[in-house]
Amino acid sequence: MNKKNGRKILLLPGDGIGPEVVREVKKILDWFNDKKSLDFTFEEELIGGASIDINKIPITDEVFYKSLESDAVILGACGGPKWDKLEFSKKPERALLKLRKELKLFANLRPAICFKQLVDSSTLKPEIVSGLDIMIVRELTGGIYFGEPRGIEPIENNQRKGINTHSYTTNEIHRIARVAFDLAKKRKNKVTSCEKSNVMEAGVLWREEVQVIKDKEYKSIELDHMLADNCAMQLLRNPKQFDVILADNLFGDMLSDEAGMLTGSLGLLPSASLGAKDKNGRIRSLYEPVHGSAPDIAGKNIANPIATILSLSMALRYSLDLEKEADKLDEAVQKVLDDGLRTKDIISKGKKEVTTTDMGDAIISKLK
Repeated sequence: MNKKNGRKILLLPGDGIGPEVVREVKKILDWFNDKKSLDFTFEEELIGGASIDINKIPITDEVFYKSLESDAVILGACGGPKWDKLEFSKKPERALLKLRKELKLFANLRPAICFKQLVDSSTLKPEIVSGLDIMIVRELTGGIYFGEPRGIEPIENNQRKGINTHSYTTNEIHRIARVAFDLAKKRKNKVTSCEKSNVMEAGVLWREEVQVIKDKEYKSIELDHMLADNCAMQLLRNPKQFDVILADNLFGDMLSDEAGMLTGSLGLLPSASLGAKDKNGRIRSLYEPVHGSAPDIAGKNIANPIATILSLSMALRYSLDLEKEADKLDEAVQKVLDDGLRTKDIISKGKKEVTTTDMGDAIISKLK
């Protein structure tokens, strides 16, 4: 099935519904190999809680080094209530943070697309979300999630203090801004950069340095600056005013989840985390659905695999130089939705409810 020298993909199913949705990606990779004579070589490894249960740690050195050597890493999900009582440094999610940091995956791309077939699944009025197509670019390795000092320490009168440091450098801001502007060139030539420059010095720096890159290198791109809380409000009021939204780690995390829910289901939304190009033009990358591990439905074969399948599509597009195949996979997903097939999370009156396995099989049938 797998050839010895090909495009190397590391599959990390992880926890909860992760193994179920990644299984459908494996079927599609096999189909591309068998029917299109592609050269995907892929293997599966443990991560998150699944790794803790076997190896006592969220990710082993062996798995980490395999991720370094892969052309793309596709992750299912990490975490679940089973591991909630572990200390913070040993929780399943630490594996994901390690991968992002050590692979230097500084750019997170989160598309928020409202599929025309699912407009009625959104909690917003159809006229607000119909035709929605936003790309959120989130800085992923800086800011408050990684800043030092951090921790919890005792203070006087039996009190405790929690500390997290929010900081950014010029270079960190410039490189993520370039990603946003480059994407905008392929879309509608518009970037909205979000921060809190009214109350945070790091926000002032963010605004100033994004403007520097626009003025020097991207004169033809329209740039708006918006306070992050206003952006959150505008996403509900008039989301179609946006095209590319650029934000730091904290605000990007929040805004991308909000934008995701405009579309009707997190089960449909992929994401890509990308590093810088190396001297050979290779980009380190991690692709994952945004829906999380959903432990309440794990093992029931009812999870929606579309977000993970579209994450594979992003991998084909951004890491594996297979634009045509990515388009073909995107079209197959659209055709299945046109046929009225729905998993439980997006079922509506008059549509046919299918299992995780059925949805994967249906998408493969449209590839044919």
